[in-house]
Amino acid sequence: MVNGLLGIGGGTILIPAMVFLMGVAQHQAHGTSLAVILPTTVASCFIYGLNDDLNFMLTLQVVTGGVIGGYLGAKLMNRIPARKLKQFFGIFMFLAGLRMMF
Repeated sequence: MVNGLLGIGGGTILIPAMVFLMGVAQHQAHGTSLAVILPTTVASCFIYGLNDDLNFMLTLQVVTGGVIGGYLGAKLMNRIPARKLKQFFGIFMFLAGLRMMF
């Protein structure tokens, strides 16, 4: 529901919830979040497409960069210790929150 309403990728809510509320390891939470995003994104995309709120050319451009970045990011994430990954993610969340406020 949050994905459909706000367009967030899921990691903003899912990763902290899995780590802090469910006790899932940091690396597993990231991977699981990505797997959960796929079906929710497909459902949201379908509805946005029906309402003509989907730019297919922009989608193709972003998907191309996303696939390359996703591959490289996943390879890099596996080299980062869980503690550092949690710190990086916390800093990212803080900066994202600041950006949303201003």
